[in-house]
Amino acid sequence: MHWLSSVRLPAMDGLWRIGVDADQRIAAVQPLPEGSAAAGDSWNGDWLSPMGVDLQINGGLGLAFPELTPADLPRLLELLELLWRDGVEAIAPTLVTCGVAELRQALAVLREARSQHQSGRCRLLGAHLEGPFLAEARRGAHPREHLAAPSLEALNARIAGFEEEIALVTLAPELPGASEVIEALRQQGILVSLGHSEANESQAAAAFEAGVGMITHAFNAMPGLHHRAPGPIAAAALRGDVALGLIADGVHVAPSMAVLLQRLLPEQTLLVSDALAPYGLADGVHRWDQRALIVENGSCRLEDGTLAGVTLPLLEAVRRLAGWSGDASRAIAAATVLPRRLLGAEASAREQLLGQPLSHTLRWSGNASQLRWQRAA
Repeated sequence: MHWLSSVRLPAMDGLWRIGVDADQRIAAVQPLPEGSAAAGDSWNGDWLSPMGVDLQINGGLGLAFPELTPADLPRLLELLELLWRDGVEAIAPTLVTCGVAELRQALAVLREARSQHQSGRCRLLGAHLEGPFLAEARRGAHPREHLAAPSLEALNARIAGFEEEIALVTLAPELPGASEVIEALRQQGILVSLGHSEANESQAAAAFEAGVGMITHAFNAMPGLHHRAPGPIAAAALRGDVALGLIADGVHVAPSMAVLLQRLLPEQTLLVSDALAPYGLADGVHRWDQRALIVENGSCRLEDGTLAGVTLPLLEAVRRLAGWSGDASRAIAAATVLPRRLLGAEASAREQLLGQPLSHTLRWSGNASQLRWQRAA
């Protein structure tokens, strides 16, 4: 056994020592007693974490996931290799509101790509369907013509035959018919998230009671956290068991509000990239379905100014949140440990790291304002 000592783990107190076996897998994660001079390679307080998991990413390298065709498979695999290089182990490919035929074709292409997974590529989790059961007034960049009223018929038309390959569905739970859709999704083991919604606090609380377990891009496309109209974020905070996705680019949510959310709900706030098709490409004007997408400094807007997403890597969000908050440990956990926990993994970084190849983990160094990462091996 080879030992690494003086290691920190995200969102866990103290220093640790890590035992790596002959197969370069993490075989032991042990607390290091205060003042101990345990043998091994000292990491001098650097953090060890799992790789990133992104539950909301819409595409990259010019590919928009809802527009995937079989001919796009080679470039999709290239994108998965890029994501791996960017420190992301797994994604829930996000399919925004689109036509039924296009959605089903994209799900079929993702199924084929999933079957071709190999080492050195980001893994495809089940898809994240963001829409079409959204509130029109909060649709943001989602095309109005493809929105649909929630119903079991509309749901089945989209996902029949792909039920086991859907991880997450974002919908507006206050819409008529949404409760039946939520129940059907929960019975299939699919996580339901509140998003692009007009739900007030009581409507959101009822949705969480019915099994909705997440909020999609908190603060965006929903009522805010107002002192007389607390909205869905307050309802989630009072429960303590609802995850909140946060886009930490500094544009979707002001840095101060991002820090406030994480301090208020440190075990519930997780980072998502919300990256769009131009991820991995230069700034400029790109195409998104039939519309122009203007990318500047990592932010994406439609021609009318509507904020549509970002092109920033997930781990850049970690760096930004750490710099704003001064809490690198929590920022790292928000992109690595907490998404896994939401998907059913063990709760702590210690448990999640056990058995992992060291090459599938990340080493974080520097202080919160200058945080940087590299592969641990």
